[in-house]
Amino acid sequence: MTDHSITVPQEVITETRADGTLILRSSHPMGPVADTTGDWLHQWAVKTPDAVFIAERQGAGWREVRYAQALDMVRRIGAWLLDQGYDRKGPIVVMSGNSVDHGLLALAAQYVGIAVVPVAEQYSLIPGAHERLLYVIEKVRPGLLFVDNAGRYGAVLKMDELAGYDVLATQTEGAPRDVIAMDAALQGGVADVDAAHAKVGLDTVGKILFTSGSTSNPKGVITTHRMMCVNQTQIADAFPVLRAKAPKILDWLPWNHVFGGSHNFNMMLANGGALYIDDGKPTEALFPRSLENMKMHSGTLAFNVPVGFARQVEALKADPELRKAFFTGLDFTFYAGASLPQETWQALGDMASEVTGTVPLMVSSWGMTETAPATLIVHERVDRSGIIGVPVPGAEIKLVPDEDGRYELRCKGPNIMPGYFEDPEKTAESFDPDGFLITGDAVKFVDPGNADRGLSFDGRISEDFKLTSGTWVRAASLRNGVLTALDGLIGDLVITGQDRAELGVLLFPVQPAGGREGDIVTDAALVAEVRHRLAKLAGSATGSSTRIGKALICAEAPSLTDHEITAKGNLNIRKVLTRRAALVEKLYDDEDADVIRV
Repeated sequence: MTDHSITVPQEVITETRADGTLILRSSHPMGPVADTTGDWLHQWAVKTPDAVFIAERQGAGWREVRYAQALDMVRRIGAWLLDQGYDRKGPIVVMSGNSVDHGLLALAAQYVGIAVVPVAEQYSLIPGAHERLLYVIEKVRPGLLFVDNAGRYGAVLKMDELAGYDVLATQTEGAPRDVIAMDAALQGGVADVDAAHAKVGLDTVGKILFTSGSTSNPKGVITTHRMMCVNQTQIADAFPVLRAKAPKILDWLPWNHVFGGSHNFNMMLANGGALYIDDGKPTEALFPRSLENMKMHSGTLAFNVPVGFARQVEALKADPELRKAFFTGLDFTFYAGASLPQETWQALGDMASEVTGTVPLMVSSWGMTETAPATLIVHERVDRSGIIGVPVPGAEIKLVPDEDGRYELRCKGPNIMPGYFEDPEKTAESFDPDGFLITGDAVKFVDPGNADRGLSFDGRISEDFKLTSGTWVRAASLRNGVLTALDGLIGDLVITGQDRAELGVLLFPVQPAGGREGDIVTDAALVAEVRHRLAKLAGSATGSSTRIGKALICAEAPSLTDHEITAKGNLNIRKVLTRRAALVEKLYDDEDADVIRV
C-alpha cells in the first residue's frame, strides 16, 4: 500500500499521495442528519407552527403558508396521491416554474415516497424546446404532470404526446383538455399517509434533476433524501447563523436547478426559514417585478447569480431606501453559477458598509447537480470573488495535479449522487476507480502553502484549448476577466481561437443595439467603447494566451431553442461555436471590415 503523508491544519486535513494527488477533508465532524425532508416539516410545524414557510405574490400582497398549514396540506396532498395510485405509476413531472403549490406538491410526493421531476418552464413554453420536455417525459414515464396555470401551458398540454397523462393544475381556466384542480388534491384522501411516510428513508429517491446536455441529451441525476438532508447539515455546520435564527430569503432561482431547488428551498425548510418567491428575474422584462418584490420583502440572506447581483447593484445605487432595506439585517450574500465580477463584489461591500457600518459575509460555494450541491464552501471573510472554499464536513476532495500548477477536482461523500437515472454507462464513466465523482472542473489553491484558505475555481477542463503555438488557453478564467472589462456593455461572451494563432471573442450585448449588419452589431458608439476597453485589457496581457485580438458583437441573442443556453441560463459554449461557425470564420477574416481589431 502506498505511503501517505498526513498533515492536520486547523480546518483542512490534507493527505498527499506519492503521485502528487491530494485528498482534502474537513477536520470538523458532520452534525446530525434528518432522515427525510418530511422530518424538517414536522419539526417546524411543532416548534414554530405560525411562522411563514413559503409565500408567493397574490394580487397586491402575498399568499403566505405557515409551517403548521404546510404540514397539513402536504399530508392531504400525499393522501390524495396515494388514493389515486400515483405511488405505483411513476414520478411527478413539474412543467411550470416556482410556486407555492409546486413546493407543496414536491414535498407531498417526497413525503409518501414519490419522486418529483422539475423541468425548466421554458421547455413547456417555447415550442422549439418541446423536444427536451418530451425527452424527459419519455425517459421517466411519469404518473402525473403538474402546471400552475393550465391556460398558460395550453399549447404543450394539447400535444398528442401528452394525451395519456393525468394533469394537475392550480388554475384550470383555459385548459385545452381535462385537468385535475389542485383544490381536489387539497381535499385529501383516506390512504394511510403515516404508513407510506414510514417507508421513506435516506435512500429513497426524492427528485430527479436533469442536467443540461451540451453534446448529448440531458442526464437525470438521482437525488435521494440522504443527499438533500446531508447537504443541509453540511451547510449549517459551515454557517452557524442558520441554526441561530430562522433565515428569510426573497428568491427567483428556478427549482429545476439544484441551486434554487435543493440548496435554497431546502435551506429554508431545514432551518425553519421563510422562502418568499420572487416572480421576477434578472432580465430587462422581468427585473422591474423583482424590484417591486424587493421593496416589499428583504431577506437575511441574499442568493443570486452574478448577472442578478449586477442588476441589483445598479438598482441599489439609485434608491437609498431600497439600499437601506436590503442591507439592514443581511447576514451574508452568496453567489454561485459563475464567478462574480470584482466590481460587483466591491459595490455590494461598499453599500453595505455605508448602510450598516459593516460588510456582511460575502461568500460562495462549489457544487454540481450531482453533489446536492454544496461540497466546497467559503465560510470565512475573503477579500475577493472567485474563491470556492474548503470541503464541507463529511466530503472528500481529490485533487489531481496538472503541469500548470492547477488541479482537476473530484469528490466523494454522502451528498454525492448514486448515479444517473437509468443510465449505468454514464454513471460508470462519471466515477474513478476510487469512487470519486469526476467533475471536469479545475481549481487552484488560494494560498499554495495553506489549504485552510481554500480553493479558487479555474475553469472547466473541457473548455480549455490550445493556440497554434501550442500554448494552452484557460478559457473560463480569461472569460471572467473580459466580462469584468466589458461590464455594463456585454452580458455574456464566448472565447474563440482553438487551433488558431490569435484569441478572439463573440460578444452578446446587455441590451439590443441599434446599428446592425446581418448577424453582427455595428453600432458605432458601442463598437468604439468595446474596442477601447479591450485595448486597455490587452495592455495587461501576459502573452498570446491572455490577449484578445479581435471581436464581433452578435446581433442575435443566445437561443434556448437551439440549445445555445442551458436551463440554468448558462451559455453552452460548444453549441454557440457550432451554430455560429460562420461568425467565427468571419472573425478570423483579415479582410473583413466589420471585425473589431484591438
